[in-house]
Amino acid sequence: MKLRKYPMSGYDVISFAHKKFKILLSPGTVYSSLYSLERGGLVKGENIQGKRVYTLTEHGKETVRVFSQTKDRLLGLISNLFIG
Repeated sequence: MKLRKYPMSGYDVISFAHKKFKILLSPGTVYSSLYSLERGGLVKGENIQGKRVYTLTEHGKETVRVFSQTKDRLLGLISNLFIG
């Protein structure tokens, strides 16, 4: 489950990180990050069935796209520099 494809609550983010990366994020870290992303217009939060659920905004989707392109370029540069 990824925020890029599905709405997620803070608990969903914590569970995803634990299952995927075997790390346990603190709720304070996750929720403060989600609130910051919401204030920045990257995600939209709404209360659904007693919990706050977040979805990417169009601005958030564009930001993810730009980060993805930048990551690919950076990996290509590193590969060319060190691998040849």
